[in-house]
This record gives sequence, structure tokens and C-alpha cells, in this order.
Amino acid sequence: MSSHDDDILARVALIRLTEPGTRSVHDLVRQYGAVDTLDLLLAGDAPERRLRKTVATRLAAGDPRRAACEAMERTRRLGARIVVPGDEEWPAQVEELDRLTLSGSSDRRVDQETAPPLCIWVRGGLPLHETLERSVAVVGARAASPYGVHVAGGLGYDLVERDWTVVSGGAFGIDSAAHRGALSAGGPTVAVLACGVDRPYPVGNTALFDRIADTGLLISEWPPESEPLRPRFLIRNRVIAAVTRGTVLVEAAARSGATQTLRRALGIGRPAMVVPGPVTSAMSVGAHELLREHPEARLVTGSAHVIEEVGRIGLDLAPAARAPQQPRDLLDDEATLVLESFPRRGLTGPDELAVRAGVDIRTTLRKLSMLTEFGLVARRDGGYQLARLSTPAPPRREMRDSNPLA
Repeated sequence: MSSHDDDILARVALIRLTEPGTRSVHDLVRQYGAVDTLDLLLAGDAPERRLRKTVATRLAAGDPRRAACEAMERTRRLGARIVVPGDEEWPAQVEELDRLTLSGSSDRRVDQETAPPLCIWVRGGLPLHETLERSVAVVGARAASPYGVHVAGGLGYDLVERDWTVVSGGAFGIDSAAHRGALSAGGPTVAVLACGVDRPYPVGNTALFDRIADTGLLISEWPPESEPLRPRFLIRNRVIAAVTRGTVLVEAAARSGATQTLRRALGIGRPAMVVPGPVTSAMSVGAHELLREHPEARLVTGSAHVIEEVGRIGLDLAPAARAPQQPRDLLDDEATLVLESFPRRGLTGPDELAVRAGVDIRTTLRKLSMLTEFGLVARRDGGYQLARLSTPAPPRREMRDSNPLA
């Protein structure tokens, strides 16, 4: 085998011996290389006692090199590939996990073992780095409300329409809605899995994963046939935060794992965004608490706000929210004074209006002409009166220009 193949095999074997994200292993690989690190661990010379115990326990399952060879063969048969640092496809932005710091103290391993991936399994034809170069994560609750599903689907659709890739975790609820929205727009979407890329989880999303593999990418840090163990979802979340330009949280209950994805985005200094929900909804409690706890997290209400956060500074600005323009918006102060001086009913003359408005008669006559032209007042025999106006409906706009929360 070539030195590159040796490096891949060693990295896959290391995944067999330890879970992805283990900082001590990542540090050893950076210092000695994957091949020498594997030799070191197999010789029982790991510098940390906890790492030595983990390796010894997993060695009971068999030779990790042989298991790595089998995993590489399964990967080949699946039509997938393994991408490692140094490859053209490698998404270099994941290396920023080296500086991930989570606010607050936590003794959980998933909050401490947050190192960059050793390798990434990829299923799908698109180049990994290019696909993730302009990407946004859309995450949220599995037990999503109809409101959350609507918003996530709209975001997925709108972001793809604006040439952004949508990244999520492939779960039910918000994740699925974001993926489907992106697919409906005909653009790429990436599912980051907590199991092998050949093992769809949840099984109910099998058809969705097949569609993503056909037009986008399925990626994972675990070899084919790996099971979706509970801790792996939190391990996976750091990758969702790291490979994207920013993370949007649509809905999340108080203890939702999706909030951890946003916390990891905050921990590496990436834009972290939250879509507000009804204050009466339990599915938005976690999202709202994040906004309260982290002033740097931004409230967003649609794709324009999201792109303003992750796009080009000073160029990808969201338009200001404005109500439909009314004729009254065009009036100057004096015209407004004259208009407000009209009685609610009946006719009145220019002289009376001038007195009530405190405006000279000549100016009053000019403003009456303007108000008549705008259709706000009507001229009648014997004076002027307020016109009866019906409020026009706001013009319809295409989905991609609309606010999904409307």
C-alpha cells in the first residue's frame, strides 16, 4: 500500500480503538502521525490512563488493523470514500474545533472530547470541500410543531435558491424539513450522521437519505455498519457546527440536543442564529433561553437574515422590514396637519381648516390640492370632506422573498 493508504488505514483503526473527537488521540496524530500513533496505542504506551483502558477494552473485539481493512473494503463496495486531512476534498474548517471552548463547566466526555475528525466517510458524488464551502446548518427538535416544520422547510428552500448548501442531521422533525426544503429547490443538502453512511437512521427516513445521496452528500465519522449509539449524536453535532458558516436553531425544547449544536457553533466563534417561536410553546423554550444566555446569538426570521449573518460583510444585507406604503406616508408635516384637522364627518372649508391646523390659508390650499390628488380628501360643493378609502391588499411575493414566519 502507499503511504496515503497506510495513513487512511491507521486512522480507521484508531476510530475502532477510540471514539471520534478524542483530544489525546488527535494530539498524538498531529505530533507523530496516524501510523506511529496506532503503533503506540497497540503497544500499550498511551500517555493517559483513561486512553490506555479504552484501548485495552476495545482490543478485546479483535485486531483493529484487520477491522480497518474490512471497513475500507465495505466502503469501496458501497461506492463511498474516506476523506482525510491533506486530501483535496478535506474541509479544512473542521480544524477550528481545536479551539472549541464551551461556556460553563461540564464533566461530560462529549463536552471535553471535541477534537477535529481523524477522517470522514462520504457517500455521494459531490466534492466535499466545495459543497460545504457555502453552507448553513439548520437544526432543531425532532418532535417539531407544524410551525417549526414550515419555517425549516422554507429556510431550506430559500437558502438553496440563493446558492447555499443546507446541512443538518437527518433526524425527524426540523432536520428532515430542512433537507426536504433544499431538495425541493433542486439544490444540494448534506446529512451528517451519527452512524455509518450505509445505515439510515431513523429508518423511516430511508427514502430521504437515498435522495440526499443521489443529489447531495451523506457524511459520517464512523465506518459503515456502525450503530447510532446515543452519545454519538452529541459527538456528531460538533461537526455540523464546524463544517458550516453558521448554525440556525429553529425549534428546541429545554433539553434538546439541537441546542448543543448551537453552543458548539458559539464555542468556535461561528454565527449562531435562533428563530423565535411562540412563547407558549414548549418546543421553543430551549431556543429562547439560548437567546437570553448568549447576547452574541442573533434572532433571525428568514433566509435574508441568515445570509446577512454568514455572507459577505456589508454586501449580503437583509432588507429592512417595511409595511406596504400608504398615501399618508408621502405627506409632509403641513399636509398631515391639514388632514388631521378634518372633522370625521361633513364638509369644511379652507378657512376653518387653516385655523384648526395653524397653517396659513395659502399653504392650506396647496396642501388641499395634494390631499385631493392622493385621494385622501374629496372636493364637494361648499367645501371638502374626508374620502372613504379601502386599504389595498399588500402585493403577493414569491416564496423566496417572503418571511417564512408570516
